[in-house]
Amino acid sequence: ASMNQSWITKRLAEASPMVFSTYCIFAAFGTYFCMYAFRKPFTAAKYEDEFWLGIGFKTILIASQVTGYTFSKFIGIKVVSEMPPKYRAVSIIVLIAIAEAALLLFAITPVPWNFIWLFVNGLPLGMVFGLVIGFLEGRKFTEALSAGLCASFILASGFVKSVGQSLIQDYEVDQFWMPFFTGLIFVVPLVICVWLLSQIPPPTIEDELLRSARKPMNREARFSLFKRHRVGLIALLSIYIMLTVVRSIRDDFAVEIWQELGVSDEPEVFTRSEFWVMVCVILTNGLAFKIKNNQVAFISTLSLLCVGFIIVLGSVFGQQSGQLSPMMFMVLLGLGMYIPYVAFHTTLFERMLAAFRETGTIGYLMYLADAFGYLGYLAVMIFRNTASDEDGFLDLVNWVSVAISIVSTLIAVGLVVYYRRVFQDSKTEQQGNSYMVDHS
Repeated sequence: ASMNQSWITKRLAEASPMVFSTYCIFAAFGTYFCMYAFRKPFTAAKYEDEFWLGIGFKTILIASQVTGYTFSKFIGIKVVSEMPPKYRAVSIIVLIAIAEAALLLFAITPVPWNFIWLFVNGLPLGMVFGLVIGFLEGRKFTEALSAGLCASFILASGFVKSVGQSLIQDYEVDQFWMPFFTGLIFVVPLVICVWLLSQIPPPTIEDELLRSARKPMNREARFSLFKRHRVGLIALLSIYIMLTVVRSIRDDFAVEIWQELGVSDEPEVFTRSEFWVMVCVILTNGLAFKIKNNQVAFISTLSLLCVGFIIVLGSVFGQQSGQLSPMMFMVLLGLGMYIPYVAFHTTLFERMLAAFRETGTIGYLMYLADAFGYLGYLAVMIFRNTASDEDGFLDLVNWVSVAISIVSTLIAVGLVVYYRRVFQDSKTEQQGNSYMVDHS
């Protein structure tokens, strides 16, 4: 393999941890940041005069794209976990090209039938994350690398909304063409970042010793991994589903929530609020690689989930009692949601595989979580439209946040107790085994 390695790959293999990590974060962050320009810009428009079947058209568009994205996550359980590393980069480009073509068709198809193209747009995009994280997992710095990757989806969502709103307000781009043009702006940077990503060398022997080997998983491997860890996984998936629901409401209806808070027509508020959220979340989660012991890191991260939920509760009560400014409320709410949400992406599944010495792939566990997470979000969107009128996103996000934080905290505390027992038992068992060996 060393013969056909590029100059960059060879240099990276010999690079210092700092240089290597910076390179990986830049490439992964850039790739996923650009992907958002094909996924989220349409949410910056309001489509407020459009209704179909009595439902606000924007809600239909979001539901359509999330449906495609949800299907994508279910397909990804298989595709991402079985994908050989050498095909990852090409697959990313092809998937995003399909999504951009769908945005073009969205612009030229008459309303309301163009909603179908957002379903097609979501279908390929859901698999991109798993392919990108495949380049980063199973390394001694995985948390720091993944935290860098997660920074992209916190920041990018706000940034592409700012770009989208600016295209509509400053350049008078039609709201149906705006998503396509936003995507076009990001094509060149996307291709460059994916190429850089494809130069990253595979994990070293040392990485494998510190974590565990990562290999594509077939159906049997996925099934038996789930069976071995079903108690913990079902509990973790429940928390993740709830987090996805509340994070998506805050994200997709940010324009409306800011309006209800009395802030409107300031495109930069999205980027500004998310910037502070990103800085705090990345520092909190990225430093987990400093904890060498996989079991300790895993349990600490479970405790960190609770911290996030407490921040969410505080922010809602602060907003209700009028003690927080709109910016402070949105930043704290985002922070409380993203600390646990990002912990799943950076540390929880990574250290779970490592603590139990499982050879699998984070892609499988992430896609299992995401598939059901987005399914939960779809259910909430549908329920909301049958249950209530179009206003009140602020109340919705507050009410859902409180309920979810309380339930998730209870589950997380239960998991800490459960896993401490599991690790204690396995330690006792190992000691017993070594005692037998010594005395045989």
